[in-house]
Parts: sequence; C-alpha cells; structure tokens
Amino acid sequence: MSSNEIEESGGGLVERAKADSAKRSWFGKIILFVQQVFAELKKVVTPTRKELVRFTLVVLAFVVIMMAIVWVLDQAFGWVTVFVFGTPLT
Repeated sequence: MSSNEIEESGGGLVERAKADSAKRSWFGKIILFVQQVFAELKKVVTPTRKELVRFTLVVLAFVVIMMAIVWVLDQAFGWVTVFVFGTPLT
C-alpha cells in the first residue's frame, strides 16, 4: 500500500491533521485523535469462523512448539550444570 493510498483511505483526516497540527489546541488534538481512531476501527474486518479456528490452531501449535523448545533447553542446561558442578546434594 502506497502512502497515497493510506492518505486517501483516511477520509481526509490525515491531511486535516497535517494542516491543522500547528494551530490546534491540546483538546483539538485529542478530538482529532479520537476521530482517527474511529476511522481506523471502521476498517477492521471480523474474521470468519473458519479463519478464527485456523488462527487459533496456529497460535496453539506455535505455543506448544515454543514450550517444547524451552523444555529441551532447560533439560540440556540442567544436564550441563550437573555435569560441570557435580551431582546436586539432596
């Protein structure tokens, strides 16, 4: 997406913000920010059920893989520590 497309999709808020940024009060800047937030929220697309299930499964698979990697590294560092410093006293 080019910068022109981004500016055009903002509905004129970006141009207005650039032009009025020097002469706006802090309250005016807050109002402009809220207007821009609502303009961005109108662009949000809710995923379909199929996409939501797929995204959830991808996230869960990623978390399980990362947990496995951390567990393997924890076991490896534990083994190296016991090898270097000897058997821990119990």
